[in-house]
Amino acid sequence: MAADSRSDIQVALAQAAARLSADNPFNVVFDRGDEISIELYAPVGTDKQQPHERDELYIIASGHGTFSRGKELVTFEAGDLLYVPAYVPHRFETFSEDFKTWVIFYGPKRERIAT
Repeated sequence: MAADSRSDIQVALAQAAARLSADNPFNVVFDRGDEISIELYAPVGTDKQQPHERDELYIIASGHGTFSRGKELVTFEAGDLLYVPAYVPHRFETFSEDFKTWVIFYGPKRERIAT
């Protein structure tokens, strides 16, 4: 159930995870348009993400692995915070079977700047 009113106060990890599947690895749990959107993400096998139009934060809920952002590669584990600016290529390169992460998109969509 996505939180869509000001009275919603809590989304349990287990509740959000129950709505995930291999075909649908994202579950939007809270959305305020251009302000903020929060999802739970749990890819299976391969992370097929493409760069996004908004800045984002990942808060690792469970599991561990490696994450690439541009040319950088870092290891991560539960409790870690990862930041990705809009349009920067990124993905979870490796991850354990129990991997789940909260994804927080915030701010307005940005225009891609030509490089």
